[in-house]
Amino acid sequence: MNTYAEENYLKALFNLSIDKGEVTVQELSKELQIKMPSVNSMIKKLADKNLVFYESYKPLKLTITGKKEAGLIIRKHRLTEMYLVEKMGFGWEQVHEIAEQVEHLQSPLFFDKMDEVLGYPSVDPHGSPIPNKDGEIQWLQYKKLSDVTVGEKVKLAAVTNSSEKFLKFLNSRELHLGLIVKIISVEDFDGSIIVNYSKRKNETLSKTVTEKLLTETI
Repeated sequence: MNTYAEENYLKALFNLSIDKGEVTVQELSKELQIKMPSVNSMIKKLADKNLVFYESYKPLKLTITGKKEAGLIIRKHRLTEMYLVEKMGFGWEQVHEIAEQVEHLQSPLFFDKMDEVLGYPSVDPHGSPIPNKDGEIQWLQYKKLSDVTVGEKVKLAAVTNSSEKFLKFLNSRELHLGLIVKIISVEDFDGSIIVNYSKRKNETLSKTVTEKLLTETI
């Protein structure tokens, strides 16, 4: 059984390695906001448990076992978020910190039951894929809203930033997953776009926002 701290390291390594498969100690230190000597010490412990490939001055990689362990932690986190939204009425901007605590519970039966009650969802409230019981994730192919062409209609499918501040901003603009959005125009100067959705017409969204919204074609 891994400690809370070890689980947090595994999850951070997993999330940071999504794009390139490996992570530097400096990147991990910055992500966790923990000093380098402490990070190095923990990585050596994880390497001793066969969870991380570690060599001095080389990037870090999760082992097969490490990837599975990290995937299962993320599974617990995302199932909890979904349960809080679907069954308890929380807003999608309220659930992250609660799930951060619940994800450390060591009860597969509890989370399997949660999965069953929810009807075996494939994604969490933010559109992120929920790993299966083996910690495996089925990645979905989405396009950033910032890359959608003028005149095209798309459905909002996920966000890449689930911070409370960003989600509250989306709430204030009545932007939510499942919403159909039509691109009216794109500003050459700064990449901001004008969109129509629901009852809102000619709404301007900055590139900072649209790069964090993922869409699927309808």
